[in-house]
Amino acid sequence: MTNYQLDDAPGYIYEKMANHLAERIATGDLAVGKPLPAERRLAQEYDVSLGTARHATHLLRKRGLVVTIRSLGTFVAEPAAPDRTPARRDDARDDRSRLDTAL
Repeated sequence: MTNYQLDDAPGYIYEKMANHLAERIATGDLAVGKPLPAERRLAQEYDVSLGTARHATHLLRKRGLVVTIRSLGTFVAEPAAPDRTPARRDDARDDRSRLDTAL
């Protein structure tokens, strides 16, 4: 298991963690369609509380970088079209179809 260190710059830890995860997604370290590590695992890897890890994954969902499908997990999402802002997704079927196109 890799342990990641977040910088000491001012700011919320969950935002730093979400930004680091977003960088890992952008570089392909976390590939489209692949599962994000479980929140407990992320908390261990970043040496943060479970609540902080949950807040970071929530922020990634709001940014449209990941989708969570109940009983399946959280997956790296297909990038949104450049002319479209990701909308909040409450419909699990929409998340499933978005994930299916990524696989």
